[in-house]
Amino acid sequence: MKKARVGFIGAGWWATANHMPLLAAREDVELTAVCRLGREELERVRERFGFRTAYEDYQAMLREVELDCVFVVSPHTLHFEHAQAALERGLHVLCEKPMCVRAEEARELVRLAEEKGRHLLVPYGWHYKPFIQEAKRLLDAGRIGAVEYVLCHMASPIRRLLTGAQTEELAGGQAGALLFAPDPRTWADPQVAGGGYGHAQISHSSGMLFWLTGLRAAQVYAQMAAPGARVDLYDALSVRFESGAIGTVSGAGTVPEGNGFQVDLRLFGSEGMLLLDVERERLELRRRDRDDLALFPERGAGDYSCEGPPANFIDLVLGRTETNHAPGWAAARSVELLDAAYRSVISGCPELVR
Repeated sequence: MKKARVGFIGAGWWATANHMPLLAAREDVELTAVCRLGREELERVRERFGFRTAYEDYQAMLREVELDCVFVVSPHTLHFEHAQAALERGLHVLCEKPMCVRAEEARELVRLAEEKGRHLLVPYGWHYKPFIQEAKRLLDAGRIGAVEYVLCHMASPIRRLLTGAQTEELAGGQAGALLFAPDPRTWADPQVAGGGYGHAQISHSSGMLFWLTGLRAAQVYAQMAAPGARVDLYDALSVRFESGAIGTVSGAGTVPEGNGFQVDLRLFGSEGMLLLDVERERLELRRRDRDDLALFPERGAGDYSCEGPPANFIDLVLGRTETNHAPGWAAARSVELLDAAYRSVISGCPELVR
């Protein structure tokens, strides 16, 4: 059996709690090399998951080890450097979200992946839920006509994460694989994270918005608030898209702990509207001609999980599919939106997507 030779750049909380356990359970994956800082922590990862080699220098790893693909799971502001290096080596790349923190960097990764003929996937877990994929099919079929207005809202129980008061229970994990709690610097330090709720979570909801609709932001006016935090906890974005559509993108990082995520998309078009809600598990199409559709999946069908993206990525690497449900271009449009939003907060004015 052919195996995908996998390397990791970054091996902290999320890599060891989600991606590595899922890959270690597959017979068609070889965990070939891992890179992270900290010799003791690196050895713990190598021993737990059976990596053949381990490095603290990612450039040495890329230079010395034969790989097919790389998972980039480093801090947000390092994603571009690491993903670019892997793509330039001709490797397929799964890059955690936000794919980058600068629009020009995100576009460069998309361009480089196309030039090299490599797959670039950003792990948006909700894209793999059946009722979300049904929404994609409906929109691709033009069932609401031209999109004219969008509402895209997300809220999450991550106040402690974004204020640097992380705890073990915030980390979760798959199959008891937890090795590390979240590093508070990665989420709560603006110099490391590049931003707060926008990068941490609106990257999810806006990535879904752009993937579903094919829209692209042209201008953004944003306001953000950070009560008790150094990074934004609340985000309110007013957006004009290249197509002429307008809309709002919003987020809140302060859902009380013990409650689930909210992602609510309401898309209004020339022929009807589509309502998509992961918290209350519903998909509704309402058309002007009354050819409506309503789906209400079972309870829990909208809960966030991230087994789909790594599986899709390995199948892409091994040539078993050409369908990428979380493509780099959609992630790049999310980065464009957020880049303009953070610039707007500084300038106090609407900002064009550069």
